[in-house]
Amino acid sequence: LGFLLLAGFLFSRMGAEFVPTLDEGDFVIQPVLKTGTSLSKTIETTTRIENILLEQFPEVDQVVTRIGAAEVPTDPMSMEESDVIITLKPPSHWVSATSKDGLANRFKEALAVIPGMEVEFTQPIEMRFNELITGVRADIAIKVFGEDLSMLARLGEQIRALAEKVPGAADITVEKIEGLPQLNVAYNRSKIARYGLQIQDINDMLALAYAGRTVGNVFEGERMFDLVVRLDPSQRNDLNEIGQLYIDLPDGGKVPLSEVAQISYQEGAAKISRDNAHRRMVVGINVRDRDLQSVVDDVSALIDANITLPAGYSITYGGQFENLQSAKARLAIAVPIALALIFLMLYFAFNSVKEALIIFSAIPLSAVGGVLLLWLRDMPFSISAGVGFIALFGIAVLNGIVLIEHFKELRKEKEEDIELLIRQGAADRLRAVLLTASAAALGFLPMAVSTNAGAEVQRPLATVVIGGLVSATLLTLIVLPVLYSIFSRDHTPRIWIGKKIKKAMAVVAFLGIVAPLEAQQPSVGLDSLISLAEANNAGLLASRTRWESAEAGKGTALDFEKTELFYGYDKNNIANNRPLEVFGVRQGFEFPTVYGKRYKAGYYLAETARNQYEADHRQLVRDISQLYNRFLIARQKVRIYGHLDSLYMAFAQAADRRYELGATNYLEKVTARARQRQTRLKLEAARTNSETLEREIAGLVQAETPIYLAEPEPVRLMVSTPELVDLPEIQLLGNRLLAQKFTRQTEQHRLLPDLSLEYFQGNNGAIDSPLEGYSLGVKIPLLFNGQAVYFFHINISFN
Repeated sequence: LGFLLLAGFLFSRMGAEFVPTLDEGDFVIQPVLKTGTSLSKTIETTTRIENILLEQFPEVDQVVTRIGAAEVPTDPMSMEESDVIITLKPPSHWVSATSKDGLANRFKEALAVIPGMEVEFTQPIEMRFNELITGVRADIAIKVFGEDLSMLARLGEQIRALAEKVPGAADITVEKIEGLPQLNVAYNRSKIARYGLQIQDINDMLALAYAGRTVGNVFEGERMFDLVVRLDPSQRNDLNEIGQLYIDLPDGGKVPLSEVAQISYQEGAAKISRDNAHRRMVVGINVRDRDLQSVVDDVSALIDANITLPAGYSITYGGQFENLQSAKARLAIAVPIALALIFLMLYFAFNSVKEALIIFSAIPLSAVGGVLLLWLRDMPFSISAGVGFIALFGIAVLNGIVLIEHFKELRKEKEEDIELLIRQGAADRLRAVLLTASAAALGFLPMAVSTNAGAEVQRPLATVVIGGLVSATLLTLIVLPVLYSIFSRDHTPRIWIGKKIKKAMAVVAFLGIVAPLEAQQPSVGLDSLISLAEANNAGLLASRTRWESAEAGKGTALDFEKTELFYGYDKNNIANNRPLEVFGVRQGFEFPTVYGKRYKAGYYLAETARNQYEADHRQLVRDISQLYNRFLIARQKVRIYGHLDSLYMAFAQAADRRYELGATNYLEKVTARARQRQTRLKLEAARTNSETLEREIAGLVQAETPIYLAEPEPVRLMVSTPELVDLPEIQLLGNRLLAQKFTRQTEQHRLLPDLSLEYFQGNNGAIDSPLEGYSLGVKIPLLFNGQAVYFFHINISFN
């Protein structure tokens, strides 16, 4: 779950693009000139571009420029629009830069010397592809819809200024919709009427001046040409000359054009484009050194924060971004369908929703590796990566199928502890799982490291598959056996221990989530039950505590009386008429044999406690083993009677049907039902017995957490016949007799005389005769009164 959350976080920060940009090996530069630039000026500018590129960059092989529209106007362009197509030499010959983006930046810096021109970099096929799909040549087309061309132009400039601040946004161009120079002739209709002229007459004269009129034919041999009359180019550009054109009047006179019309130069609309019958203007942005989705997100955030659109105006995002959004919408449908089909096929293969879900868990685990490897290779999400995820999901479930199928085979052959089954199954199929994943991963490896043409699309797909297979293999070998262990115990009996756990499970049962919590506990066999009982059985723990206490009591055998330090001061010293001062140390002892007998008694008391613990442990193991085997037999009966119950139920239903059809008599019907009821009663009795045995085992184990009993085949208990002297019960009786014997002897020896030893020093005031002496005392019991013994103390002093 942690890896899955990490992958989701990285995926949200990864960015996206429609398809990775294919390296076509060539460039197309689109110079953006002023609106209304003449053909001669366009030719001059593009020629200068060609010369700069050819002279300053050895990477350029040749340059070809296309201006305006072709004879078949599939791509209508005005005279100021052109495509400069640059073919490059192989990258091994590059010296100005090491990448196409770097070379494009160098081209842009070199062409900055041409005033009044902007350039837009793309590739030939990419340009046509973008233009055919969305009508815009750029990667991102920010379309502004509205009615007023001036307002659209102002909004476009504002968007351009904001987009220049976004990293990765390059070649920002604003569609020229204004600024086209126009010759405007405004007629004075009242004067035209007074002169008796027609509007058509004036229009014909203007058409004659600029477009020309055929007035005759010219023959050169057998060839004939039209004779066309029009104004000289120098006169067509002069407003005064145009105003001096004379219009024939109906009465035979003439009047100059300036008399009946006002002639002026004005700037008008250069281009009016529409989407869905709505006027629009486009700001084109090419993406360089960054993914498409991140650039669009940053630009849209700046636009939303800084631009307030007037009423009736709106902004949409098109170009490659529009394709990305459309592809994401399709993937949102295709991926769930693919996942549903995978689950459906798994269900048909295993005929079990539970097992299908266990194998289906490999899919999110595989997505973790795909996302991580994309992030490590610094690749954004693209449609090819999305297709790679779909392919990955289909391959990832193969590992789960291999493992689960083998687990099921082992379980059919022999029922044993689920943990041992999983260990054996995982070891058996480890090589197959690794082979399944590595074969597919190695098949995609050439695509992941390819640098040939088209590798940009192949690399994300192969990266997703390889990374996903690595994570799916490693995590599946851990997660899948755990999930199988958890969810393969639907029919395993359970033991609930402890009041707190029972209360908690009552609440959980009320909430309807008992099954998931039950499934989280592992099942235990006989050895595990014995280990749990040794750690938790209160009686056995108390017996061990008594043994440890007896062991500690052996050290109290040498228990002496407290040592007495004394000081005496006597003023009645008649000899020297000076006080007598005495100080010394006194220690009492019991008779020496008492300590030996006491140690013997403590030793055998400890041995008795040890024998008692071993006997209690032996009895506990024997009781748990007997109960566990009786439980296994009861569970076998439950299975057998359950099978018989199903058979007799089918037999009873068949007998009922035969009786209804008249093929048998009522006695056979009643007999079948009676046998079915007898089997059902035996089944219920076996279930009750198994539950009773569960509770008895729980009472002996006394575990703090719920346990589940494993159900291997019951085996016959082997009764060992050790030597009688080796049985702890026999040793217990012998050691108990010895402990009582030495306890009695200890009490007897305590009636022997006790000893005391005293050493003292003193001073009677005489410097030349200090006092020093030893005292040995004996305590002899003389009087006995019931259990009381009175001692007579004899003290012998040596001065």
